[in-house]
Amino acid sequence: QVQLVESGGGLVQPGGSLRLSCVASGISFSSDIMGWYRQAPGNERELVAGIKSDGTTNYIDSVKGRFSISRDDAKNTVYLQMNNLKPEDAAVYTCCAFNPDASRFNWGQGTQVTVAS
Repeated sequence: QVQLVESGGGLVQPGGSLRLSCVASGISFSSDIMGWYRQAPGNERELVAGIKSDGTTNYIDSVKGRFSISRDDAKNTVYLQMNNLKPEDAAVYTCCAFNPDASRFNWGQGTQVTVAS
């Protein structure tokens, strides 16, 4: 059974930091492309950051220099370090695993990030 379980969301003041974690099971984690998506009310879901099995990363422009995605294949875990958070970063953040061989996506349930003073 595939499970992606996120944690680390919460309420933070503007300028603060949060670290999201996503622990995966039931997938070939080391070979999957891992990503963090977010969706705010009224907005479309967007890919915030992704990391390939070789460690190559990509980010949307609005988070470059503030967010950092990483993975620990030994722990089947992907992280999203978010620094200097802004109110516009508030959203539900969801972990995603993409297996390129099977062209299959697996999703977590999401974790809420709120940025407010």
